[in-house]
Amino acid sequence: MKKRIISGVSLAIAGMIGSIPGVAQEFRCNVEVNSQQIEGTNKTVFEQLQEAMNSYMNETKFSPATFAPNEKIECKLFLTVAEYNDDRIKGDLQVQLSRPVYNTNYTTTLFNFRDSKVEFDYREGDPLVFNENTEEGNLTAIMDYYAYLLLGIDFDSFSPNGGQQFFDRAASIVQQMQSSGETGWRTFEDTKNRAAVLSSYTDANTSGIRKLLYDYHRKGLDEMVTSTDKGRATITESLGELKKIYDNAPMSVALSIFRDSKLDELVNLYSESPQTEREGVYELLQPIFPTESERLNKIRKPDNKR
Repeated sequence: MKKRIISGVSLAIAGMIGSIPGVAQEFRCNVEVNSQQIEGTNKTVFEQLQEAMNSYMNETKFSPATFAPNEKIECKLFLTVAEYNDDRIKGDLQVQLSRPVYNTNYTTTLFNFRDSKVEFDYREGDPLVFNENTEEGNLTAIMDYYAYLLLGIDFDSFSPNGGQQFFDRAASIVQQMQSSGETGWRTFEDTKNRAAVLSSYTDANTSGIRKLLYDYHRKGLDEMVTSTDKGRATITESLGELKKIYDNAPMSVALSIFRDSKLDELVNLYSESPQTEREGVYELLQPIFPTESERLNKIRKPDNKR
């Protein structure tokens, strides 16, 4: 498995590389555009939008990191169009990121989030151009932001704080877009916009989620192939970071992102674990996710343990 480490190379090199053919891009990204809610409109614009977004995410070189074809980062962008008027598209964007588990055929979800503040201008045939120094429009700004955010999360899962330079790049995009007038970027606009999501990984009160990313995945899941009990014990210990986040910032979007990414996986992980371990995990998670009683009860009492 490739270790996500960049040393001695500036992220700015990515701007010179751009989308040069033959350079190993980072993502294997599946982009879908759903326009079923829009009636009486030529669907060609949405088909071209989907093709343009797919090309942008899969052909742009966002970093100096080298990726072999089998090492590319797997992600999904699912855009649901709710409104389309005068070349203005409004909707929501579901963003998912996954990662392989060492020496298995299993992939684990690192990030699962629905961005409900997506608005941008797009005309049929518009080119989407990557520019390291400035954003060409709100659509490319959104895709660049998520590209760097996902790179940061992925790299963090392989080495402690390994994705810092990508979080820094995402922060510069947020800062640049603060004055754009576009929705979804402004700090304190709401608790689940793009500024808030980034802050959940970078603010001192909640940045323990990054330690959890590494401990849970590299020291936990990746080690379970050789020692199931040891790897799972590390995962159990890593969940303590959630309690710290909850105590410091109970409304942090970091908690809902973890819930949507990991609760179902935890049900499976603890299905064969000792009762005391399952009870401990339940007691930790229940106050944090009080509305998830059904799934949490499956951790405490799996079907095969009833």
